[in-house]
Amino acid sequence: MRLYLTALNPTDAVLDGFLPAAASLGLAATVLTDRPGDWPADAPVTGCAVRDPAAVVAACTGAVALLSNSDHLQEATAIAARQLGLPGKDPAAARRCKDKAAARRVIADAGLDRVRVSTVDPGAAPEAPAGIFPAVVKPRAGVASEDAYLVSDHAELVARVTEIRGRRPDVALVVEEYLDGELRTFETLGDGTALASLGGWRTGLGPPPTFTEENLCWSPPTGSTEAELRARLDALGVGFGACHSEYVVSAGRVRLIEVNYRLIGDRMDLILAELLGVPLFEYVIRLHLGEPLSALDLPATVDGYAHVEYVCADRSGRLAAAPGRVDAVRGGVRLGCRPLREVGVTAEHTGTNRDYLAVLHAIGPNEGAVRRSLADFRGDLRWTIVE
Repeated sequence: MRLYLTALNPTDAVLDGFLPAAASLGLAATVLTDRPGDWPADAPVTGCAVRDPAAVVAACTGAVALLSNSDHLQEATAIAARQLGLPGKDPAAARRCKDKAAARRVIADAGLDRVRVSTVDPGAAPEAPAGIFPAVVKPRAGVASEDAYLVSDHAELVARVTEIRGRRPDVALVVEEYLDGELRTFETLGDGTALASLGGWRTGLGPPPTFTEENLCWSPPTGSTEAELRARLDALGVGFGACHSEYVVSAGRVRLIEVNYRLIGDRMDLILAELLGVPLFEYVIRLHLGEPLSALDLPATVDGYAHVEYVCADRSGRLAAAPGRVDAVRGGVRLGCRPLREVGVTAEHTGTNRDYLAVLHAIGPNEGAVRRSLADFRGDLRWTIVE
């Protein structure tokens, strides 16, 4: 019995999450990737053109489950799973979630929300509806906050489009109205029929014009907010496996930012599993094995609180010293530091999540204890960058 995972670059979700979970379930596992040389030597990887469903199907010998945690591979993997007769996501839903303009259109057509948006094809002059500024420009099929910028007028829009095209000349972009409010997340698991809420986070962002996530604190949506979020996911066809949605509440209503049809990233998935006290990665695999949601022992409530902080580089240079992995328990609060950049690596300062050096987290009985313990923990750690 073999589980296949499609992936691009190595991620903590696969290496520290899905591969150990597969072993716990007694499954052999193979990672299909078009970048096998980038993975650790001991990882069970096989080279494959993972963006091509036919190539994935051909590689999946004896598969009992096929899944991906990559934003870029959800549609291709869903198509391959369907052709193999395995449980999986609806390919059309995966495509809608990845295409930010399409997702806006579907939600508007369902009468749930209308966000002003325009597309900018590669090589085309950037245009935007009158009165849209301030606006956000970002890749139409982008991920997280990569190449997403706040622009205040048409001149800034042109400048940012030119900048993005200097790095990625063939990328299609969207320009959409800026949705004001506290950024929050909604985490779900589904079996294609039922959908369970895992909770959510309130996200603290760095200064504009970028949208770097600097910290997250546990903050599940209220009942009415959750109902609005579920309606939007239903319209998109989201309902199988893991999903991570980002939203704000503005003027009393939910405004969806984007839907990433996979687990929350940047080690937040591993932290979420620890907070919930469940084998989250095993649960995702079991759904892809065809088990119903009702078979999973999900907590009705979460008896605890968590806070997460990202340590960001404040300038370009070489990371000369860093704490490495640290685990501690202080006053009943579980603390952790996980490196996100290796010592010796030289990188440019970008003002985005590419500046992450490490992620710190604290899980404990209440907000006060967690915040105090995390502040003390961070104060004992040092990162040194030399220019």
